[in-house]
Amino acid sequence: MKQQHDIGACIQGALQTYFANLDGEPPAAIYEMVLKSVERPMLEVVLEHAGGNQTLASEMLGINRNTLRKKLVEHN
Repeated sequence: MKQQHDIGACIQGALQTYFANLDGEPPAAIYEMVLKSVERPMLEVVLEHAGGNQTLASEMLGINRNTLRKKLVEHN
């Protein structure tokens, strides 16, 4: 899928920029940083495309509706 490749390329570019801009600081908690950076906008876009319908959004995401609700609470 080309779209997955495009998303991966965006993340690769962002991580390259992150490392380039560390300015001597040690990298920390990269895994958590990337997941938090990607998850919120993903949820926003999918919910928008689902017309705010959480059941439809959870189906689009491939996750349980309760899991989606939990993630929405985590991200306000």
